[in-house]
Amino acid sequence: MVGATLATTRNILLNQGDIIMGLLEFARGEGLQIAVLIFAAGLIWRLVHLLLTIRKMDISEPRQGGERAGGLRTIFSRFVHHDAFRERTRNGTIIAYTFHIGLAIIFLGGAPHILFIESFSGLSWSPLPTVVIHVTAAITLAALIAAFVRRMRHPVLQMLSNFDDYFSWLVTILPVLTGLLAVAHIGARYETLLAIHILSFEAFLIWFPFGKLMHSIIVFGSRYTTGVTFTRRGARV
Repeated sequence: MVGATLATTRNILLNQGDIIMGLLEFARGEGLQIAVLIFAAGLIWRLVHLLLTIRKMDISEPRQGGERAGGLRTIFSRFVHHDAFRERTRNGTIIAYTFHIGLAIIFLGGAPHILFIESFSGLSWSPLPTVVIHVTAAITLAALIAAFVRRMRHPVLQMLSNFDDYFSWLVTILPVLTGLLAVAHIGARYETLLAIHILSFEAFLIWFPFGKLMHSIIVFGSRYTTGVTFTRRGARV
């Protein structure tokens, strides 16, 4: 009786192990390929759509010269808020810069992530120390949680927020959270956590071209266009 129970338990564990390894293989293989293809196709579609969108011709006389200079100036001036709003937006600005910079450090500085980039582009560089990545990930996670709390408690942000805002936040924080859990071996087997981490990153890639995460690609072009338009109309931006 005891032997049969042990055999049954062993078979269950073996089956669970097979499922976990199958999930990990899918995440590393077909799942990643599908996510990258959707990401690339969506990115191309969004960029082509932006380039081919019919724009109204501005036939008014320019009220101020140096349109290109105005566009370039706007790219950099938008890194900080105007003096009149700087005090009230300081907390939000600090939070935003913290998790944006943190995400960049994690993705571009982590050894596994560099190997991932190298597999697609052939580019490689020296990774940052593991402890730097772990500390940065913890700070980034805290900043993302703070951003969510601020959005939920700020009356204006509550009114302006929609599904895109919350879902974009979700697919951004999940890779950070699952990555930390995986390296700490908390919550489940390492293989399970690694599979979930990779799948969460793939969800991020799939959503990226279709939501507000796309701003990280078009932000400078958008700022430049805004600067050109307002400079032409005589506004200082």
